[in-house]
Amino acid sequence: MSQIELAPPVAPDWHRWREGLFNGWANGLVTLATLAAILWIALPFVRWAVIDAVWTGTAADCATETAGACWAFVGAKFRFMLFAFFPPPLQWRPALVIALIAALLTVSAIPRFWSFRLVPVWLLALVGIWLLMAGTSGLEPVSTNHWGGLPITLTVSIAGLAFAFPIALLLALARQSDMGLVRSLAIAFIEVLRGVPMIAVLYVAMLIVPMALPSGAAIDKLLRAQIGVTLFFSAYLAEIIRAGLQVIPAGQKEAALSLGLSRIQMLRLVVLPQALRAVIPAIVNLSIGIVLNTSLLAVIGIYDLLNAAKTSATDPAWLGFYSEAYIFAALVYFAICFSGSRYSLWLEKKLNGAHRR
Repeated sequence: MSQIELAPPVAPDWHRWREGLFNGWANGLVTLATLAAILWIALPFVRWAVIDAVWTGTAADCATETAGACWAFVGAKFRFMLFAFFPPPLQWRPALVIALIAALLTVSAIPRFWSFRLVPVWLLALVGIWLLMAGTSGLEPVSTNHWGGLPITLTVSIAGLAFAFPIALLLALARQSDMGLVRSLAIAFIEVLRGVPMIAVLYVAMLIVPMALPSGAAIDKLLRAQIGVTLFFSAYLAEIIRAGLQVIPAGQKEAALSLGLSRIQMLRLVVLPQALRAVIPAIVNLSIGIVLNTSLLAVIGIYDLLNAAKTSATDPAWLGFYSEAYIFAALVYFAICFSGSRYSLWLEKKLNGAHRR
């Protein structure tokens, strides 16, 4: 008679913490030294950031010897850091853009709303965002030179990922193609873009592309940067999708074809759902990378969130408060990226649970 093996009991959380941090005298010394270092750094920071901080007032109030962080500066320059040089009377438009993007991301993050209908919704939303920022249908026009801040960071990131996905899917499929020329072109495109820094791509978009255009033709600076970001990250996303495609056993493809499915149906119904589910963490990691890399737009004169925060500290009335500006930008970036990473873990568990059921 076979015996039933019971799973070993799971230790309480505090037991696992104790075993991990104080399992032996050497491990305990390392833990205590780490805690001491954290306290040595954290206590002066808390005193500067909270206890001695100046929360309201002017730059003169922050200039005293006992003053810590000048959060009054963040309050005074909050709108500039979020919207940069967008005209103050019209800043309701970029604020509406942020709200629209947040609402669409929330809806798109819920699996029960997933369908191909989201594709035209996002395309229309991106067009609407551009028209709202630029001004149309009676709205006062605003040049892209005045766009900046958080709307630029979010829009460039989301549009870059959205338009990079179909390009990356075609590149991943082409790299696995039996046609030598198609495969070679896909490999060349992917390896070239993955072998150069993003700054080089942005400089090409800003300097080389205008010289290659016919005389009198021009493409907006922000649009050129968006195309460069899209093409750059499509190469990285293509490799992620290709990794997911390689996970699928060949037997599943053969079984789908033997049931009478076409190759397109086999890809859409059998291969891609499993392949994309397998690489969700990598896709989210790339998405976070896109958000963080938008800070490189500063090198071509586009005022993203980080560049707007840096510029806010050059105001003669609030000169030199760079630490507070960078901390504010860092907290915004952290909120976006941490939310994305938590959502990735939740989605992975949910999809894996649904797959097992």
